Amino acid sequence: MTETETIAYDVVVLGAGPVGENVADRTRAAGLSTAVVESELVGGECSYWACIPSKALLRPVIARADARRVPGLRQSVQGPLDAEAVLAHRNYYTSDWHDDGAALWLDSIGADLHRGHGRLTGPRTVTVTASDGGRKVLTARHAVAVCTGTDAVLPDLPGLAEVKPWTSRNATSAQAVPGRLVVVGGGVVATEMATAWQALGSQVTVLVRGKGLLNRMEPFAGELVAEALTEAGADVRTGTSVESVARENGTVVVVTDQGDRIEADEILFATGRRPKTGDIGLDTIGLEPGSWLPVDDSLRVPGSDWLYAVGDVNHRALLTHQGKYQARIAGAAIAARASGVPLLESDPWGAHAATADHHAVPQVVFTDPEAAAVGLSLAEAEQAGYRVRAVDVEMSSASGAGLYADGYRGRARMVVDLNEEILRGVTFVGPGVGELIHSATIAVAGQVPIARLWHAVPSFPTISEVWLRLLEAYRDN
Repeated sequence: MTETETIAYDVVVLGAGPVGENVADRTRAAGLSTAVVESELVGGECSYWACIPSKALLRPVIARADARRVPGLRQSVQGPLDAEAVLAHRNYYTSDWHDDGAALWLDSIGADLHRGHGRLTGPRTVTVTASDGGRKVLTARHAVAVCTGTDAVLPDLPGLAEVKPWTSRNATSAQAVPGRLVVVGGGVVATEMATAWQALGSQVTVLVRGKGLLNRMEPFAGELVAEALTEAGADVRTGTSVESVARENGTVVVVTDQGDRIEADEILFATGRRPKTGDIGLDTIGLEPGSWLPVDDSLRVPGSDWLYAVGDVNHRALLTHQGKYQARIAGAAIAARASGVPLLESDPWGAHAATADHHAVPQVVFTDPEAAAVGLSLAEAEQAGYRVRAVDVEMSSASGAGLYADGYRGRARMVVDLNEEILRGVTFVGPGVGELIHSATIAVAGQVPIARLWHAVPSFPTISEVWLRLLEAYRDN
């Protein structure tokens, strides 16, 4: 193989995370030759530094918390977690940061893997530079799909580089428990990692610039999670910004805008994400390097008949499951267009339009308690111009809640469109609610009328009986 070898494919996928894998799976299933380009590990951010390792860290934490709420069991689980065993469990689920299995899967579907940095060098053309400097030029007859995802944003603080702060990658891959950890941010990464490391033995301080945690959810979600973190021993400070940070003799020293000085062993900045598009050659096709890539509902970049942007990189919904959903849509759309069949004629399921990105995006935050939501919050629905009403009930009103845990605490809200009598959004907060959210997703995505939901009978005695309580509250008030 020479340095300048040119290889033609039907489809070239830039990025081998879950999104890129799913695009390749769909295009290969349609009989299109497909190349996948990856500069790091096949399996991507989710498999090695995000969803999988974070949930492996959190599962023992949540299981212990649940057990401590069960009579006859709580006395047996009062001791500390075995941090070494938890970290080993996490390492197992990341395959110790080796991607052999994921690479074999790509091979099994017939996709060609090209390792190295992929960069657009013109329309339908990707040049791959390997670690040894060798180069290959890949051309695409039908489509190039950009699936490069995002990386962490760090604030512009003097001397931050010398501090060597944690980002989400460090927080999910650390091999030892820091004695003291400062977490800067109030979103999903911040709350999940604060939950995990506090339970594993760190003394955690959370610094939130805004009024509360999880500000993209209903306000009560962040309030309940903050209460639980505080009860667990974390120090949660809202309305607080970092003015400066430094390392002094190995210790992180944080000074806040409130004049407080906080010392820690490590500091995690969970302060946002940016698209990994800065060095993928967007300038060679007239686009802005480092920008989010807008797309239509088939995930194609407007103004192009060959460029697709799928997953986090298009900024529609920065969630792995939404990215994989988009990938299925994009793969089907690419295949349909390659066959010359109009999308509407070959699309009986609406499988070429990512409509869920607009009105039915589900998310679970794996804190203790869990927070799960789909669709619009009350504030978002009102801002969108809907005439809506929020219906709130305590999760403890479900017969199964008390059986699940003594002193079960949580809240549920459904946002009802009063004109159409359908749900615009649903939020659950409480232990175990992550497994409830798909029922809400079906109700929101399917625009199921409230009158029909009344006949979807929840099993007794389960936490899902909260649906009955919500519907009763709507009917009776």
